[in-house]
Amino acid sequence: MVRRSLAMLVLPLAAVLGFALPAHAVTLEQKLAALSAFSQPTSTSAGAWRSAWQDQAAWADYAFDWSTDLCSSSPDRPLGYDFRMPCRRHDFGYRNYKAVNQFPANKSRIDDAFYFDMRQVCSGYSGVAKSTCDGLAWTYYQAVRQFGSLVVTDEQIQQVRREAELNAQAAA
Repeated sequence: MVRRSLAMLVLPLAAVLGFALPAHAVTLEQKLAALSAFSQPTSTSAGAWRSAWQDQAAWADYAFDWSTDLCSSSPDRPLGYDFRMPCRRHDFGYRNYKAVNQFPANKSRIDDAFYFDMRQVCSGYSGVAKSTCDGLAWTYYQAVRQFGSLVVTDEQIQQVRREAELNAQAAA
């Protein structure tokens, strides 16, 4: 029990600090702890996930699904704002929590982290450009909140795109 408790404390810290972990059979609890560390709406979590994404081989024992379709059917760089990295982390959260049958309980946090990441992208702009980016980020966030756990039709995707364009035009 003490060993498992210690592992539960060390794993998230190692993930955040980017330490390499010894090769061993990863327990579900360890995998969930890493997923939690990688899916928080914070700079620390985003940085830890980015480090892991850049060195996926170090996390091979966890059998994470690193695949992504970026922003699915929505533009990855709407109006030039680069949402690719937020979409990668969002896909990572969805795919991996679904793989361990823990998605519904974690969806809201993954979506909040997605919004956090997009707002970080927008923080690099000012004035109208920032307002436009913030509007697009809000639209993307609302789309995943409402449709992220559903099978989305092309018509629904087109509706979200139209709303994003209207929000961007209104902000300009």
